[in-house]
Amino acid sequence: MHRRGVGAGAIAKKKLAEAKYKERGTVLAEDQIAQMSKQLETFKSNLEEFASKHKQEIRKNSQFRVQFQEMCATIGVDPLASGKGFWSEMLGVGDFYYELGVQIIEVCLALKHRNGGLITLDELHHRVLKGRGKYAQDVSQDDLMRAIKKLKVMGNGFGMIPVGGSYLVQSVPAELNMDHTVVLQLAEKKGYVTVSEIKASLKWEKERACHVLDHLLKEGLAWLDSQAAGESQYWLPALFSELTSRDVTPEEANQMTP
Repeated sequence: MHRRGVGAGAIAKKKLAEAKYKERGTVLAEDQIAQMSKQLETFKSNLEEFASKHKQEIRKNSQFRVQFQEMCATIGVDPLASGKGFWSEMLGVGDFYYELGVQIIEVCLALKHRNGGLITLDELHHRVLKGRGKYAQDVSQDDLMRAIKKLKVMGNGFGMIPVGGSYLVQSVPAELNMDHTVVLQLAEKKGYVTVSEIKASLKWEKERACHVLDHLLKEGLAWLDSQAAGESQYWLPALFSELTSRDVTPEEANQMTP
């Protein structure tokens, strides 16, 4: 027996059915998009109402501010953006991070003569809070990190280097690569490091260790104690707890360098 061929009419019906299914699918997709857009607008409207109602809490309480930022992120809104937009005008958060950025710069400049432009996030947080006074808006380390990221975009040398469970804040445009970062991390516990420690811990040749340390000295990020027992010690003032507990003058800093 021979199979009967599919007639032209059957083919036409099949194509018509496929076209209808495709049209129906397009309509469903458009309905879904319209529904999602409506939900998004409703959520944004509720968010604006929430922001207006809790304006003072968002501005003054860091935890409240972080929660609000996470809510905004779900709809792709950046409430921290500077400018004359709704969020910056209503909440003043644009001004808040601008002013915080200025404070960070002031603290870093004031301490540059002794730390070379590196400071722990903890110390920066402590000094910013001290400078703001007890009646100013609350500032968290998360706020500092957000402000630093904005400063980094401006290309003025600011950045963050992970050390231990926290960060070192870099405020100078020094060229620091991965080698410099791992040496800083190695020095985190004691505040200083030696060539022998670098060789033993990182399995480096002496030349590589000396090259990194010489660069840190040149940039003013490390101080050399050539009279230490055993071998020379390279101190990182940003990590040296005794230095962070008191102010050091430029004259004292010069006496500690070769």
